[in-house]
Amino acid sequence: MNKKIGNLFKGDKVIWMVFFFLCMISLVEVFSASSNLTYKSQNYMAPIIYHAGMIAFGVFVAVVTLNIPCRYFKLMTPFLLLVTFITLLWVLVGGESINGANRVISLPGGITFQPSEIAKGTMVLITAQILSAMQREEGADKKAFKYILWIVVPTAALIGIENLSTAALLLSVIFLMMYIGRISMAQLGKLVGVTAVALAAFLTLVLTLGSIGDQEEVSSQTVESVEGATDTKVIKGGGVFHRFVTWRNRIIKHLDKKSVSPEDYDLDKDAQVAHANIAIVSSNIIGKGPGKSVERDFLSQAFSDFIYAIIVEELGIVGAAFVCLLYIVLLYRTARIASRCENNFPAFLAMGLALMLVIQATFNMLVAVGIAPVTGQPLPLISKGGTSTIINCAYIGVILSVSRSAKKRGEKVSLKGI
Repeated sequence: MNKKIGNLFKGDKVIWMVFFFLCMISLVEVFSASSNLTYKSQNYMAPIIYHAGMIAFGVFVAVVTLNIPCRYFKLMTPFLLLVTFITLLWVLVGGESINGANRVISLPGGITFQPSEIAKGTMVLITAQILSAMQREEGADKKAFKYILWIVVPTAALIGIENLSTAALLLSVIFLMMYIGRISMAQLGKLVGVTAVALAAFLTLVLTLGSIGDQEEVSSQTVESVEGATDTKVIKGGGVFHRFVTWRNRIIKHLDKKSVSPEDYDLDKDAQVAHANIAIVSSNIIGKGPGKSVERDFLSQAFSDFIYAIIVEELGIVGAAFVCLLYIVLLYRTARIASRCENNFPAFLAMGLALMLVIQATFNMLVAVGIAPVTGQPLPLISKGGTSTIINCAYIGVILSVSRSAKKRGEKVSLKGI
């Protein structure tokens, strides 16, 4: 019996333990943080049953994926690339809006998914293939840099129209993959310079055009109040500037931090950040205990974007540090696995996916503690989700698949040394 279970859960045992702990923390904290969903659905168990189902299916996906030999992932690239571009264009034209941005595609049967989640993994897969195919003794071929940018930049642009933080996350991961893949420092330096100039120009546009879009929103609110003869104000978008308004407001709110006394603080003006801060400062060393959060009832995205604040509140600094440690162990262990790989492709692929998970987790935690502006990035393998949960589990499955071949190679090296 134990042997059958061992054959089912193959791969690196440390990665499996990290995955197990993250899933267990997710079940406990999502159950605790879903009070708003419970109230809306009038069903105490519905949110956690749904999430538990997603995690169970995600574990199944991970088990299936880890049993796929790594070389077969290359064969999936053309199909995934086609799906990526079709769905990214589809979501811009006919996607459903979440928090003012078109990010989700609805399919028959009530199924929804986020194309950006598929796009991230596809770009990591393609980058790993290009880097591995164009390795030379002195480093990666100079053409590899150009080929990667030709594919990744248009994809990131399509994602960034409605989901800027995800596009920034993807570009950060690809940059680190190119560094690991021995792209020349001269090329990477030029990329950093061009990116800095483009970022400065982009911020100027956001701060300028965002104010115009903000005025359009105010105008639409006024018209609705007069013509509709109602007290309800409906924001109708802001034309082509609808995302510029959001980005501008987030940047200004993050930079314009003034010290005010607690009694003068306006909780309604920036409720998410305010209640996240309250959750963190009231946690102490060991926290209030699982299920005893107070701020979950006030945080609109307590089960997703701000779940780390709830973790800190309930599990304290000790629990928060343990969650950070799990992601660090995941990255470190994947690096060890990559170092044992006989071929470059599985090593680059595993490192790219691990970086994707860890950098996204870092973004989420920095937002929760108030260091970074609100980005809308969930905490991988912990936050409540559908597409993101399943695809993140698939990433773990790929890393475990790589660990299997790396382990065999390590055993061969050990036998040669005897």
